[in-house]
Amino acid sequence: MRISLGNWFRKGDPWIWINAGAVTISLVMVFGLLALIAVRGLSHFWPHSVFETSYSGNQGAVITLIGQEVEQEDVPAEQIRATGLDVPEDQNFVERWLVKTGNRDLGGSDFNWYLRRNLGELTYPQDIVVLERREWGNFYGYLEAVSENGEVVASGENVWPAFEERLDRALQLHEKIEDIEKGRIASINAELEALRLERRRLALDGQDTPEALADVEAREAEANAGYDVLQSELSELYEAINRDAIVMRAMQDKTQTISLAKVVRGFKPNDMGLLEKGGFYISKIWEFLSEDPREANTEGGVFPAIFGTVLMVIVMSIMVTPLGVVAAVYLREYAHQGTVTRILRIAVNNLAGVPSIVYGVFGLGFFIYFIGGGIDDVFFEEALPSPTFGTPGLLWASITLAILTLPVVIVATEEGLSRIPRSIREGSLALGATKAETLWRVVIPMASPALMTGVILAIARAAGEVAPLMLVGVVKLAPSLPLDGNYPYLHLDQKFMHLGFHIYDVGFQSPNVEAARPLVYATALLLVAVIALLNLSAVAIRNRLREKYKALEM
Repeated sequence: MRISLGNWFRKGDPWIWINAGAVTISLVMVFGLLALIAVRGLSHFWPHSVFETSYSGNQGAVITLIGQEVEQEDVPAEQIRATGLDVPEDQNFVERWLVKTGNRDLGGSDFNWYLRRNLGELTYPQDIVVLERREWGNFYGYLEAVSENGEVVASGENVWPAFEERLDRALQLHEKIEDIEKGRIASINAELEALRLERRRLALDGQDTPEALADVEAREAEANAGYDVLQSELSELYEAINRDAIVMRAMQDKTQTISLAKVVRGFKPNDMGLLEKGGFYISKIWEFLSEDPREANTEGGVFPAIFGTVLMVIVMSIMVTPLGVVAAVYLREYAHQGTVTRILRIAVNNLAGVPSIVYGVFGLGFFIYFIGGGIDDVFFEEALPSPTFGTPGLLWASITLAILTLPVVIVATEEGLSRIPRSIREGSLALGATKAETLWRVVIPMASPALMTGVILAIARAAGEVAPLMLVGVVKLAPSLPLDGNYPYLHLDQKFMHLGFHIYDVGFQSPNVEAARPLVYATALLLVAVIALLNLSAVAIRNRLREKYKALEM
């Protein structure tokens, strides 16, 4: 049967194929972008081989080069000639390599460009050691000796086992030091600060009697005694961790003595098998997910940013959900459907299009300076002039994003309420239920899937916002989490880290751009994963509610 071209167009088949093609292209672009981010980010954690070669520089000087190949590119020959290097006249482009040489404390820069034509034969000695340090980035070289209190205790064939043994000991000591500094001493400092504020509150209220002050002083003395004990223990640990050091030989036979207290891990990438590299890769990814950042956020992990992002989204969702539901119920069920109501709906829809930075400015001026400052004047007078709630923090960031995403929840919930058949409302009222009972027990539960749709959209937008957070609570590095074991446990007044701001800070504010670039990709992939996980959790709840109330809608 022959179908004319005109009938084919009239049936709309071309538009179906065009839509299908557009959707396919969009999916390919999205998954391609995610694949690019994953490859660029996750490959950073693999223990790449380290080469050693010779390099011929200006005036024929030959140097020994140790490093990892990071990137290759072809650049115009004129650009290279402008730097004073000789390039044949018949050559239009020159290949150059970006090499991570590490040893920033010796050479000043741990990433450098080298012309491929000036590099000699690449060799991969198995005894090259890579050290990950808490400061100054990676160190590349050969392990010469292990020393204790300045005296060599191991060298030659026994140097690597001695290094591994003493590094494990140093890492255990470092964990004990962190436990004391960030745990027990932090708790005592919080207690002493609370006692200081209590003393001032007594003075402001005129209740600083000798008996009341004696009680405060007794508790201060007890806390200070515990602090002195911990300080003594801490001094012993620092003395023990600083006794061991290693001697490394780097490029140009430069030697460097490195304290094991500043070493995170050491490994020989050229001597590792596939299984060893796989185990190392997994441990690095776990470190990225579970540890604190270091080296201006270009090394270490992003756990505080993950924690801050998830906690802020949870607090924001707790705030925006009841506000959005109440507003939607009023507009749909109680408000007179006239001109004023239509204007309100238009205003709500317009609020969804306001730039997020405007919400940040509003949150800074209204929530922080006005409301937060007022709270400090009334409830935290003893802490003034240091602000408690009159400064950016988790609470104000969550409220600002709740206001930002409120229109989405209102519109989605109102659409869900409008789909509930009128007969269900009338049936409930006919059985003797009041309007409030009908809304609370029948209508709102049936509209809960639509409500969850609004919450999902709110989570997706709020988790990725950065601009308003820069004004109302997020910081580059937070020394402690907003949730800990000190009363009141959840510190809504505290500043926090966020994955979105972490990407901005590492990508655009880092002093070491090349070192930060892989972490930008890795953190971006992690942010997408966190948003997807939060959304999938909300979707699962929505689907469960939809199945529960499906029979009532039929």
